[in-house]
Amino acid sequence: MESKIALVTGGNRGIGFAIAQGLLQKGYEVIITSRSLDKAKQAASKLQALGKVIPIELDTTEDNSIKQAVESLHKQVNRLDVLINNAGIYPDKGVNILTIDRELLDSTFNANTFGAIRMVQAFLPLLEKSQDARVINVSSGYGEINGLSADVPSYCLSKLALNGATIMLAQALHSKGIIVNAMCPGWVRTDMGGTSAPRSPEQGADTAIWLATEAPRKETGKFWRNRKVISY
Repeated sequence: MESKIALVTGGNRGIGFAIAQGLLQKGYEVIITSRSLDKAKQAASKLQALGKVIPIELDTTEDNSIKQAVESLHKQVNRLDVLINNAGIYPDKGVNILTIDRELLDSTFNANTFGAIRMVQAFLPLLEKSQDARVINVSSGYGEINGLSADVPSYCLSKLALNGATIMLAQALHSKGIIVNAMCPGWVRTDMGGTSAPRSPEQGADTAIWLATEAPRKETGKFWRNRKVISY
C-alpha cells in the first residue's frame, strides 16, 4: 500500500512539528511548510529518520506563495490525503478591542482565517484525488463564542471566523467526500503559548493527528478538543 500524504502548514516548530512527527510515526509521508525554506529543511532533517519528509517554502498570507507551493508539489506527489492548517499568529500584545487598529485586524485575519480558506481552495485538486481526504483547521478555545476575550481581539475574532469557515468548507466539500473539522489544542508550551502552559506540544497535537488518521468519516464540520466534540 502507498503511504498517505499529509501537509502541515507551519510544521517547522511547536504544535505543527509535533503533528508532523506523529503522522510520520503512523506511516504517513509529510510535507512540512514554513515561510522560510531553511527552517522547513531544518525541521525535515530532524524528522527524516521517521520517514519521508518534504520541506516546502510557503507563506499562507500570500497567494503567489501558495500557488508556487502547489506547482512544486504537483511535481512530487500525485494527491494529498490530509491538509492541516496549523500556521497562525498571535499578535495582540498591548491592545484590546477598543484600541486595536485595522491593520492588525487585517494581518491576523489574513494569517489565521483567509490563509486556511485559500489553502483549501488551492490544494483542492490534489485533495480530490484522495480516497480519504481530510482537512483539519487548528483553532483555539479563544474562538469559541464563550471563550472570546476583549483583551485578545484579533486572535479571538480570527479563530471565531476560522470556525465559521470550517462549517462552510464542510458543507461545500461534503458532496466530494472531503471531511473538514476544526480542533482546539489547548494551552500548549510553544513560542506562542509560553513556558507556563500546562500541555506539551505532543498533547496539543494529539487530536489533530487523530482527526487526520482515525476519526470516523461521518464526523465533519465540527469543533474538537481532546478527541471530543465541543460547541462552537
